[in-house]
Amino acid sequence: MSSSKLDRRGFLGAAGAAGLAAAGAGSLTACSNGGAAAGGGAEASSRLKLPAYVPAKVPVPDLPGNADGLDPAYLRYPKDLVRAVAKLPGDGEPVTCLTETFTTPPPAMNRNAYWQELNKRLGSELRMTIVNGLGSDDVYRAKFNAIIAGGELPDLMWFPPNQGLKNVPALLEAKFHDLTPYLSGDAVRKYPNLANIPDFAWQTAVLNGKIWGLAVPYGRMGQVYVANEDFWKPVGGVRFDSAQDFFEKSKDLLDTKRKKYVLEPAYTNHILQFAMWHGMQNKWSADDGKLTYMFETDEYFAGIEFALKCQAAQLFWPDPSLPTTLEKMEGGFLGVHVQSFPGFLNDSNMYDWPAKVVVPFAAEPGLTPSWHFGYGSVGFTAISNKVGKDRIETLLRVMDYLSAPFGSEERLFLDNGLEGVHHTRSKDGDVVLNTKGNAEVLTTRQAINFFGNAPQTLYLPGKPETTRGIHATEVELMKIAKADASTGYFSDTYANKGASSSDEFYLAVKDIVAGRKPLSSFKKEILPKWRRTAGDAMRREYEKAIAKGAGK
Repeated sequence: MSSSKLDRRGFLGAAGAAGLAAAGAGSLTACSNGGAAAGGGAEASSRLKLPAYVPAKVPVPDLPGNADGLDPAYLRYPKDLVRAVAKLPGDGEPVTCLTETFTTPPPAMNRNAYWQELNKRLGSELRMTIVNGLGSDDVYRAKFNAIIAGGELPDLMWFPPNQGLKNVPALLEAKFHDLTPYLSGDAVRKYPNLANIPDFAWQTAVLNGKIWGLAVPYGRMGQVYVANEDFWKPVGGVRFDSAQDFFEKSKDLLDTKRKKYVLEPAYTNHILQFAMWHGMQNKWSADDGKLTYMFETDEYFAGIEFALKCQAAQLFWPDPSLPTTLEKMEGGFLGVHVQSFPGFLNDSNMYDWPAKVVVPFAAEPGLTPSWHFGYGSVGFTAISNKVGKDRIETLLRVMDYLSAPFGSEERLFLDNGLEGVHHTRSKDGDVVLNTKGNAEVLTTRQAINFFGNAPQTLYLPGKPETTRGIHATEVELMKIAKADASTGYFSDTYANKGASSSDEFYLAVKDIVAGRKPLSSFKKEILPKWRRTAGDAMRREYEKAIAKGAGK
């Protein structure tokens, strides 16, 4: 895989309550900070020019991508690499940054040859404060808030889209530089690797008509069902004609005595998949200027009903806090789980069990299934106003280096370190990390990739057929893909209440599937409360913004 090779199970965890809605899936909370601030964000944003999109000139991929989000793919690592950065980006002074990881922390800089070499290539020492997010949903928020309260801000601070940061618009205005003059429109061409980032990622860095950070691109492919093909062989493989067919085959494979279940215990994630079998829209849909949210659709309700049916049949893993989903999948004790697509790519690279994406199928004859585009970003990285304006361009050049595209000499190093030290070349030219590379490059790069990255490219070392199959799956998914009608528009209520209202909604839906609330409570209590709390206000604000053409 490309520069997006991150272990995001903790970040996106399909069973976690604070997963990223990068998947565009409502079962995951989030993206609240991608909207506007209180005080007319939509009006201000209507006048903003997003950074010009200038695709990088890199070796032609074996399988093409497109501007809609289909990822380009390389079956082997390209030979003739381009140079993406003309000169040393740094100024000799340290660059400090707050970021997060969800895997083993990297070795300290003084014991990390990769990190030391990166500093040389940047021309400045990159001093990262790396928060380990494994095990707690609020650890990054706590560290972030403590730094803000203490007043000693690093040069660069990563703003994730899903971790409940409060008062973000006011915080940005008070503590960070407005980067609009440096990045809007053609200004971004000064930083060609940043210009290679697509519009849908940049939209997440805009609040109140200003660009507040460097967008961190992320594959637009959203959530998918991932199956272990071996698990399903006794019933003819991973092929389903309808929801009932899926249900019957699942019951045939259930073996509670051997602790062999079919579904991980991530109820709301599964509901989204079931609802897509029924053709559910992606978040907001527009009809003659009127918006409807997916929670309000018959398709979402049908997803809840099917989840209840699966629960009654004991298809879900019985422990709702299962921490070892991938291990259970690999061992043949789970048949299917929900994964964000970039996470699935990482799994495909790291694991050898036969993983297959289940392209949504019609729940019953006559229906057309759907699939949801993802968010396209893991937030943005802002520059503290403790940094003098005379140094902003230096930091932008550093971020430009960290955003170098796949197919460049810089990305080869960023992803794989030094040849002979951190990686080797196979006889077919594939780039493979060695033990030192896995210890230094992989762990260090994962922290870097959360605050600076390149657009996603498909590349799995030594697995050309797997890469080809994933690209073909993306092509099939895009045939039924739906986008959120509110993308690129702004709602003040969404910025302030979107995450908390969704959290409350999903917890109540989980209670239904777990048997703690009756199904009737959805239409009588849960949905009306969501509308009162935030839904109706968001609807009005988005409708107004769309009518004015704001935010595009």
